Amino acid sequence: MPTEPQPVTLAQLARRAAELVDPEDEDRDVAEFEQLFEDADEPARALLEDTLDARVEEVVRRIDPEGDLPRIQMAGAVVRYLAHKPSELKGDRDHVLRLAARAEYHGDPPPVVADWLVDQGIAV
Repeated sequence: MPTEPQPVTLAQLARRAAELVDPEDEDRDVAEFEQLFEDADEPARALLEDTLDARVEEVVRRIDPEGDLPRIQMAGAVVRYLAHKPSELKGDRDHVLRLAARAEYHGDPPPVVADWLVDQGIAV
């Protein structure tokens, strides 16, 4: 009898978002983003209706109150995107970042994020 896959936790989504936006693991802000979710073992899909957006937004604003750190802005976008599309969890970096930016910003990211995406070679 096949077993169901384990639900993806918010901590796993934050870890994957950190890997995608900072593959070299050099950005302290991204490390803090990941660390602030390290104990979030709740299934992400269970949080979709209630608190996921608020929790992600709280962490993003805590680290980046001015909204000028593109990696943090995109880490939040990736968590929210992957919560809705967990099948993309293991997706290609460029693909996931592109789709997360499209979903989060309706195809029109703010300049700081758009510039960072261009620097990453990603067209939205």
